[in-house]
Amino acid sequence: MSRISALQAVAFSVAFAAAPAALNAQGIIHTQKLSAQLANELVGESVATCAKNGYKVVAVVVDLDGVRQALLRGDGAPIHSVDNAYYKAYTVASLGLARKEETTKAIQDRMAKAPPTTVPQTPLPNVTYAQGAIAIMSSGGTIGGLGVSGAPGGHLDEECARAALAKIKDRMK
Repeated sequence: MSRISALQAVAFSVAFAAAPAALNAQGIIHTQKLSAQLANELVGESVATCAKNGYKVVAVVVDLDGVRQALLRGDGAPIHSVDNAYYKAYTVASLGLARKEETTKAIQDRMAKAPPTTVPQTPLPNVTYAQGAIAIMSSGGTIGGLGVSGAPGGHLDEECARAALAKIKDRMK
């Protein structure tokens, strides 16, 4: 190892050794997410609510890491809706978190108001700005996302998601 890289390695090690002490970190991160039972009920209620209105949809629940906790493809729902429902849930759980936006519609509205830019837009994987997802909230914070896709409009997907979340909300403790 050269002298410069050895010094850099020592500085790097010292910086990381001191950082946790300075931040009073404990080394454990505690997070919340829905139980498997509630996540499954949530996608079931979403699909059932839309089905009552004649819409064939897919519903997906993700945690804050973007991991699918539950997915249900309703009878006759288009295959592309499987991915689209995930993208919606992933978007609200990841991009909505930083700005406390609770729907993909809120993210979409903010982006529509943004001034034009000459910076090329780089597509982010698994992200869509289509309406149809809501944040799953607990104790004032986002713990996941619910995405619905397949109804003849994102506003209808979002209505089904909201109705389903309202049915389980009292059990999210």
